[in-house]
Amino acid sequence: MSGIKKLAGQTLWYGVSSIAARFIGYLLVPLLTYSEYVSPADFGRQSLLYSAIPVLSILFTYGFETAYFRFSSQEAYKKTIYSTSFISIVISTILLSGLLWILRAPFSALIGFADIPQIAIITIGIIGIDTLNKIPFAKLRQEERPIKYAFVNIAGIFVNLVLTWFFINYCPRSLASDPGSWTGNFFSFSTNPIVYVVLANLIQSAITLLLLSKEILSVRLTFDTKLWKEMMVYALPLLIVGFGGIINETFDRLMLKAWLPGTDIFKNEQVGIYNACYKLSILITLFVQAFRMGAEPFFFKQAAGQEPQKIYARVLKFFVIVLSIMFLVVSLFLPIWSHLIGPAYRSAIGIVPILLLANIFLGIYYNLSIWFKLTGKTTAGSYITLIGTAITIVINFIFIPYFGFIASAWATFCCYGTMMLISYNWGQKAYPVPYPAKKIIAYLTIAVLVYLLHKTISIYVVDFWWQTISGAILLIGYLLFVARIEKKELEKIFLWQKT
Repeated sequence: MSGIKKLAGQTLWYGVSSIAARFIGYLLVPLLTYSEYVSPADFGRQSLLYSAIPVLSILFTYGFETAYFRFSSQEAYKKTIYSTSFISIVISTILLSGLLWILRAPFSALIGFADIPQIAIITIGIIGIDTLNKIPFAKLRQEERPIKYAFVNIAGIFVNLVLTWFFINYCPRSLASDPGSWTGNFFSFSTNPIVYVVLANLIQSAITLLLLSKEILSVRLTFDTKLWKEMMVYALPLLIVGFGGIINETFDRLMLKAWLPGTDIFKNEQVGIYNACYKLSILITLFVQAFRMGAEPFFFKQAAGQEPQKIYARVLKFFVIVLSIMFLVVSLFLPIWSHLIGPAYRSAIGIVPILLLANIFLGIYYNLSIWFKLTGKTTAGSYITLIGTAITIVINFIFIPYFGFIASAWATFCCYGTMMLISYNWGQKAYPVPYPAKKIIAYLTIAVLVYLLHKTISIYVVDFWWQTISGAILLIGYLLFVARIEKKELEKIFLWQKT
């Protein structure tokens, strides 16, 4: 089986489970945005909270997940890598969680919930438990155990969805119709709805940890100090990469709240509207996440084979083809996708194509970043990410007061586009890979032109069904065009010929 087929198989097993889990998680968006109990301002506050949580998660894991994949392929460390990684994470999680507990009052103020201190306590629990789940999940991926991985991942998210529906939809209606209802034991109208959202998340994290108990109990009390030091040297620059990546991905919500003029309620509403529309880049985000799940361990394993660069090049080409198709699937049918969010959140629908392209750039960057992970030059990733972070902050700072969330969307676009270009140019000097750059640029450019053509048609053809039909025709045309150009390659893959 060829390298691409093998990656496709891993992406199918591990990635599809992530897609399913993330898709179930995305169902929270219509659940919350259509809820009468959750206002746009409440949804905005929740968005801000979930922009801060990933930052702390990066600190808690400090790059050890990627380091685990890096060193688990080395024969000398195969017996000690899992125990060493997990013990390190457990000790650091206890210390950092304890520190946050001591500082929970300023922590509550930092995440914007000084008026609801219980949210900070629940959040600390979520971060701590999720951190403990990281290495067991990495072990499942490394050992290629997709069924267990998929079951645990999807089960946890499903529990979250059900509990959120219970707290946000069922309980308010039940209590409103019958003040003596048993749901009064769990729910109160006087409690901010975001408390119930994060409580559902905490229960999900705990159940996930319980489902991973077999992997956790398999940890031996063996700690390889030499391995740990090597992992730390490798991982610490990735901590900066992680911080920068999270800032680029989620801090635009916090910057909107900080730099947008107006009242706090208005700011929270704008953050909620922006975050809801950001979720409409669901297909791109899910596929990139799925790809990363399969690609990270795959790339490290391929590095020991013959001519891995050719495999990396072909992977990127097909990756871009898939993403360009997904871009059109969303952008050509935005009126349909918009129903995933409530009517009060659709005023930012025009930023979705910009965010789709931005996430395509991010996906390409993840592919390109293999050069500094394989060569051990992880500090390069730090520099690239810091440049992206600077771009994000500067553009948001200058333009948010004038253009609001539109500035945040373009900042994301410029950030990821710049990181992609820098990584490509730098990587080609340090670890040359024969990427088909002209083809990749052509596929993306044509996809954007198809979208712009459809947008122009939609100005003159206002009927919804004719807009949808024209979008379908343009999408089919693009698919046929790609199929014709890549006919030989596609035949090799789908006919299972040796490549």
